[in-house]
Amino acid sequence: MEPHARSLWLLTEPLHAVFYFDDECRGLGKDLGLKGFWMGYFASRTAPLGAVEPAAATAVLGVFAPGMVARALPAAWSVVSPAHVLDERGSRAAHALRGIDPELERTAAEVLPPLQTIVDKAPAIARPLFAANRVLCDHADPVERLWQLVTTVREFRGDAHLTVLADEGLDGCEALVLAAASGRVPRDTMRQDRGWSEEDWAAAADRLRARGLVDAQGDATEHGRQERERIEEATDRLAGRLLDPLPEAETDRMLHALEPLVRRLLAADVLPFPNPIGLPHLDEPAPRGANPR
Repeated sequence: MEPHARSLWLLTEPLHAVFYFDDECRGLGKDLGLKGFWMGYFASRTAPLGAVEPAAATAVLGVFAPGMVARALPAAWSVVSPAHVLDERGSRAAHALRGIDPELERTAAEVLPPLQTIVDKAPAIARPLFAANRVLCDHADPVERLWQLVTTVREFRGDAHLTVLADEGLDGCEALVLAAASGRVPRDTMRQDRGWSEEDWAAAADRLRARGLVDAQGDATEHGRQERERIEEATDRLAGRLLDPLPEAETDRMLHALEPLVRRLLAADVLPFPNPIGLPHLDEPAPRGANPR
């Protein structure tokens, strides 16, 4: 495990994820005339790519059932433009963060320069969601810019994670079954949250069982836990490349500045625990097998 890469995730993912759990942010889709949370989710998550079609969106998101994506896209683009979605998601996220920490701009002033540096200098090849988000990091509002930067960092790790899953020969459903079997995400809701049918889920479990990754009860075997460990270590290694441009002391200062903000956010109980992101409280042991998608 690369500790700085893991700390970067733990201290940026909650800032990004407020968009999925704050009530005003969750209402984006309905307010824009879309059909509920998930249609708004897919529109807001993929809007940096433009009016993307469902096949491409399914590929870049990685772990959602194709049918679930296709129920939202491209229908959403007949109601609202990607540009309008982007304006709304940024302003709502900034409003939510200010509501949690009215002094947030002071922290933003300290962390924006190093975050901008790592985003500007990161390699974009084979990282589609990262590349599409990077060009959006020019907001004049410092809190909106902070949210967009941590979102871009988050998508860099997500793109890396999917690269690792593909290299390990896991499809999206199999990856979720293994994550749930390892106890990193809620097993009882993960299937429905990502749109997979019971038949899809059972078939993926059978394929993992044939590889010795889960047992007859659906729990991860020792081999399965080791596989999740390899996946997470490889994700850390690839995501850690973000920090290459920063001297270690500057990385430490950035992470140190982010920590009080994230603790205040977590104390506000906006994010649920456990959650489908696999995100722990900061004082819990570093998670293994978390799925940042």
